Amino acid sequence: MRKFWDNLKAADTHPTWAASLVRGRIVVPERLLIGGVAITPATVLAPMAGVTDTVFRRFIRNLGGCGLIMTEFTSADGILRARDKKAKRYLHFYEDEHPISAQLFGSDPKVMAEAASLVEDLGFDFVDLNLGCPAKKVVKCNGGSGLLRDLPWIRRIFEAVRARVTIPFTVKFRAGWSEQEIVCVELAKMAEDCGLCAVALHARTREQGYSGQARWDWIGAVKQAVKIPVIGNGDIRTPEDACSMVAQTGCDGVMIGRTAPANPWIFRQIQQHCSATGKRQGMATTLILSAERSPTNRDGRGSIGGDSIPTEDRSSPVPLGVAELARLPLPTTPDRAYEEPSETDRYQMIRTYFAMLIEEEMPGAEGKMKQFASWFTHGVPGGAALRKAIYEAENASEILRRVEEFFESRPRGRGVLAHET
Repeated sequence: MRKFWDNLKAADTHPTWAASLVRGRIVVPERLLIGGVAITPATVLAPMAGVTDTVFRRFIRNLGGCGLIMTEFTSADGILRARDKKAKRYLHFYEDEHPISAQLFGSDPKVMAEAASLVEDLGFDFVDLNLGCPAKKVVKCNGGSGLLRDLPWIRRIFEAVRARVTIPFTVKFRAGWSEQEIVCVELAKMAEDCGLCAVALHARTREQGYSGQARWDWIGAVKQAVKIPVIGNGDIRTPEDACSMVAQTGCDGVMIGRTAPANPWIFRQIQQHCSATGKRQGMATTLILSAERSPTNRDGRGSIGGDSIPTEDRSSPVPLGVAELARLPLPTTPDRAYEEPSETDRYQMIRTYFAMLIEEEMPGAEGKMKQFASWFTHGVPGGAALRKAIYEAENASEILRRVEEFFESRPRGRGVLAHET
């Protein structure tokens, strides 16, 4: 399926497309209203297990351009059990994360309603139901996409949750169990009928998992079938892809998942591309900033903090805070109206994110660093050697030191990243 648009005539008759025209181009809308809550711009960080914890969410939020962030998908049954501290930790967030949505999964309508009520009491702006996870252990318990074969049961969950909470209630789902069991349009209509405020469609089936190509025409079919906002998800890797999805489907917003860990700048790049300026300021081109100026601590007000970061040399400069990074420019390329990260920018991004993990005192920070290393070093020349050094490190301090040693030994000012060889 083509993911490039070259026909603007449809914008004359499609209200969403017409509202998304900027200088004759169809772009991602600047604003999306869901149940009275404004999402500006109309871009969403998809919930991802093991990825979208509070540190990564704040990291993305502070880089700019992301309108809505979401938690990792969380077991409704787990957060109601006093002994399940891990599930409760998934719902931890800070004030600077608003607007934020908590995503739940489960199959018991009463349990889902009770968990949704807890989410509302915690201060979340939205509660979202996961009907998309294809993992076998989730599907086996009739969670995630496992429920797509039982629409009447889904209706019971919709009604139970909607009756229990007053905050906007949304759902993220796949197109169906398989190519022979496509239910996305029927499910979207049912969601609208039950009072849900928006739907997000990952345009793949459960059987596809994350393979193959997302069918954006399914998103278009859902958009034509309902009046509530429709958010499109699947195969958005560049700002051009985001605009193409809106152009082809008329969706009201876009959701990005797997691209974000590899390119945390994607949301701001979309915003720049859609504004057609290419002049908005971006990530760092300088390497260090004194500890006194490093922002974003755990209470959302102050610094990442030099003394709280374990390094071998306590007098060495700490990473830039994300808010500081967002005020420094990146280069643009002639054929793209958005900024591209340089090797130096990726260095600063890796150090800053790792420092935030340590500051948060998150259990298993070392494992998280190693998990993210393969994404964050994508495109860095010699990145394989850096990943090996990170994987072999024994603690967080050593990981940071090895990152610093790798980049400090490299020449500066190389501009846009070269491809890894």
